[in-house]
Amino acid sequence: MTCFDTFAMVDWSAARRAPERPGKDSIWIGVSRRDREEEPLYFRTRIQAETWIAEFISRENDAGRRVLIGFDFPFGYPRGFARVVTGSDDPVELWYWLESRIRDDESGENNRFEVAEELNALFEGPGPFWGKPAKDRWPGVPYRKRGIGFDRVAERRAGDIAAKAASSCFQLAFPPSVGSQVLMGLPMLARLRRRPDVAVWPFDDWTGAKTVLAEIWPGLIEPAVRSTTGPADQPAIRDREQVRLMARAFAGLLFEDLSEMMRDIPEAAREEAWILGTGHADRLVALAGPGADVLQPPPLRNDCFALPAGVDWTPVDEALGLLKSGLSVVTDAETVALPDALNRVLARDALALRSNPPQANSAVDGYGFAGPVPEGAHVLPLVGGRSAAGAPFAGPVPEGHAIRILTGATLPDGVDTVVLEEDVRVDGSHVAFRGPLKAGANARKAGEDVREGDIALSAGRVVTPADLALLSAVGISQVDLRRQLRVAVVSTGDELVDSGEQAAKGRIFDANRPMLLAMIARFGFKPVDMGRVGDDRGALKDRLDAASAMADAILTSGGASAGDEDHVSALLKEAGAMQEWRIAMKPGRPLALGLWHDTPVFGLPGNPVAAMVCTLIFARPALSRLAGADWTEPQGFLVPAAFEKNKKPGRREYLRARVRNGRAEVFASEGSGRISGLSWAEGLVEIEDGARHIRPGDPVRFIPYGSFGL
Repeated sequence: MTCFDTFAMVDWSAARRAPERPGKDSIWIGVSRRDREEEPLYFRTRIQAETWIAEFISRENDAGRRVLIGFDFPFGYPRGFARVVTGSDDPVELWYWLESRIRDDESGENNRFEVAEELNALFEGPGPFWGKPAKDRWPGVPYRKRGIGFDRVAERRAGDIAAKAASSCFQLAFPPSVGSQVLMGLPMLARLRRRPDVAVWPFDDWTGAKTVLAEIWPGLIEPAVRSTTGPADQPAIRDREQVRLMARAFAGLLFEDLSEMMRDIPEAAREEAWILGTGHADRLVALAGPGADVLQPPPLRNDCFALPAGVDWTPVDEALGLLKSGLSVVTDAETVALPDALNRVLARDALALRSNPPQANSAVDGYGFAGPVPEGAHVLPLVGGRSAAGAPFAGPVPEGHAIRILTGATLPDGVDTVVLEEDVRVDGSHVAFRGPLKAGANARKAGEDVREGDIALSAGRVVTPADLALLSAVGISQVDLRRQLRVAVVSTGDELVDSGEQAAKGRIFDANRPMLLAMIARFGFKPVDMGRVGDDRGALKDRLDAASAMADAILTSGGASAGDEDHVSALLKEAGAMQEWRIAMKPGRPLALGLWHDTPVFGLPGNPVAAMVCTLIFARPALSRLAGADWTEPQGFLVPAAFEKNKKPGRREYLRARVRNGRAEVFASEGSGRISGLSWAEGLVEIEDGARHIRPGDPVRFIPYGSFGL
C-alpha cells in the first residue's frame, strides 16, 4: 500500500503570534487531493495549527482517505547528536526529550533558547546551537557561529548536502535559519506520532499507515515559486505559494514515482531523516507548474482500468470498487459567477465570507430582554422604539427592560431572549408575561447556521438551486467550478441507420446514440455527438481520434466484444490500453475499457437494454468521478415484490421495473431486445448475486431512474 489520496504541506514557524491579516513568517498549510486543490490555510499560532492538523487527520481517515503530511523543517539532527542528548541513536527519542522541555502558549511565547542552552551544555566548547535575537540574553547560546567547532557532530546532515539546502538545524536566528522551527516542531510531531494511525517517514514502517509524516523543503520547487504571482484576487505571499505548489506537485506524482522517492534513500536517513523529493527536483517543479491560478489535473494512468491478476468474472461491487480507485478527475477549474453555477461541480471548497445569520436575531414577533426568567409573572418596562429586520435598534436595552422586536430583527445589546407577542399583554409602557423562559428562547445566534470561514459547500458537490441560496446567504458571488465534462458518443456497426433514413432489409435504426446523448445531458455533462461508424477499422480509428480531441470521455456502443467485427476492442488492444471486464451481471456483456490518446473509453454493448443498464451502473459513477464530482451511488428502496422469480446464483440481475400501489412490478419479458421495457419502466429492481426465490410480497430493492440522475 503506497498510494495517498490527500497531500498537506506545512510551512512551520517559531515566531510569536502572527498578525490577524495573513502574511509571511507565519504558519501556512496547503492541501491538495489527486482530484482537486484547496485554498491554503493561515494560522496565527502553533497551537491552532497543531489542533487543526490533528482534526484534519481524523477527518481524512474517517473518510477513508490516506494522507501524506509534509513539514518544512528537519526531522532529525546530524549523526551522533541524538546519542549525546538521550544516550540512544533513535531520533524519535530526541523528539520526546524535546517535548518534555519545550513550552509554548497561545501568544507564541516559548522557551526554545533556554532549551538550546541546555543542549549546548552537553557539548564541550561553544555551540553547536548558535544565533539569537539579542546579544545580552541566553549566554549559553553564541550570537555568531565564529569559534564553534563541529567536530563531535557535523554541522549539516547528509540530506541537507544532497538537497543543497543552505541552512543548518543548529542555526536558531538570522536568515536563512531553520533551527528554531526544529525545536518548536519536533515536540508537535512527537504528539502526532503517538496516534495509532500515524507513521513517520523514514523512521517508521510507513507502507500501511493511514497518515504518514514526512520532511519537505520548498527550495526543491524554487523555480515554480519564483514564476507564480498567486491568484489574481490575492497578493502573492511566498509562504502561501510554497505550500500550495508543494501540495500540488506531490499530488501530481504517479503512485510508483512517489513510492520510489520514499524507498530510494541512504542509510544515514534512518537517523538523520531525509528531505522527500531529493534528487527529483525537476519532476516536482514541472508538476508544481507556473500556472498557479489554474487547477490542472494529472492525466489518468495507463493502467487505470487494469484488473487484478487472475480475475475472470468480476462481481458488480468489485468492478465498481476498481473504477472508483482507478479513476480521477480530468477536468480543470475555472472561476464562475454564482448565477451560472447551477448543476456544475465545485472544484474547491466554498468558504463562507459572512456568517449566517450575520448577527443574533429574533425568530418571532414579540418582545426582547435579557434572559433567563424564572417561573411566575413578570412585568418589564418598555424602552422607546423597536428593532425590525433591516432597521435595528441603535442603542442598548438596559437590564430589566424589554423592547418590541420583529421576526428577523437584530437583537440589540442587552437582549438575548424573546417572548412571543401571543404570550404577552402590553399597556404601552410595560409588557407582562409568565415564565419560565430559558436564555436564548425564540432567538437565533449569530452564525448558528454557518460561521464565517466555515466550509459552506465541499469540493466535488454538484451545485443545486438550494446551494445557490446558501452560497448567496454567506456572501459568495463567484465559485471555482470544474469545467463541464464533455462526453462523446459513437455508435458502431454496418447494420445501423439513423432514424428517418431508409432502412433496407437487415438494417436497424440506431437507438443507442440518441438514448446515450440524452442520458449524458440529464447527468449534467456536455454530450458530443460523433455519429455512427460502420464496421471499418480505419474509419473508427479516425472517429476516435476526433472524439479524443473534442471530449474528456468516450462512450461507444457495439463492437466491444471479441468477434471479427468488434473493432472497438481491437483498436484499444492495439493502443495497448484495453481491458475486457467480464461483469457478473444481467443484462450486460463484457465492457471494453481503455484509454485512447489519454481519453477514457467505455465500450458498451450494442443491445440498447444492456447499453442503458451498463451506463447507469458503471458509466454514470465513473463519469461523475472524471467530472470532479463525488462518487455517485444510487439510492435504492426496499418495496414488496408484485412478481415471482427464481434466480440462479452467480450474477447480479437488473430487471426493468416500476412501482404501483406500493409494490414493484417488473416488465413481462426479460429479453434484452425488448426496448419498450425501458420506456415502460421507471427504474430497476436489483437482485443480489446469490440464488434467490422471490415471491409476491417479498422485499426487493427498487432503484428509480431519478436516483441515477435521469
